[in-house]
Amino acid sequence: MKKELIELRVNGRPYEVAIEPSALLLDVLRQELELTGSKRGCDDSSCGACTVLVDGVAMMSCTLLAASCEGQEITTVEGVSQHGALAAIQKAYGDWGGAQCGYCTPGFIMTVKSLLAENPDPSEADVRAALSSNLCRCTGYSQMYEAIRAAIAAERTAVSVNE
Repeated sequence: MKKELIELRVNGRPYEVAIEPSALLLDVLRQELELTGSKRGCDDSSCGACTVLVDGVAMMSCTLLAASCEGQEITTVEGVSQHGALAAIQKAYGDWGGAQCGYCTPGFIMTVKSLLAENPDPSEADVRAALSSNLCRCTGYSQMYEAIRAAIAAERTAVSVNE
């Protein structure tokens, strides 16, 4: 199959990649750009391990054609930290033990990041609804919810300090 040259903007950086038209975004991120934070779990959008942000919206990269993302901003878990410092959600996951094996953690972090950008003060029901697209096989989720609550509190504190 003939490859086509596309331009992707990932984590604020432009990339030109030659891909087959059927190339999935997850494969391009992992194989071509060597951004391996997003994981392959199910290949059918049922686990969320591959979640990335496309123009700020959480999307499953395992079923998304890379070519369809041309001209959009893609953010992977590698692009979440700011100026070398962990984002509040990343720090909270570490502090509260939100990850056990860590395989699903990037997908959860990206989903939470999208949720908090849309709704900086989500209810417990909002958080649970947003995370319903992500699956963890190791935890009982309680530590994740504690980490998310801590991240929300940290974000609120940061906003009130900056005002």
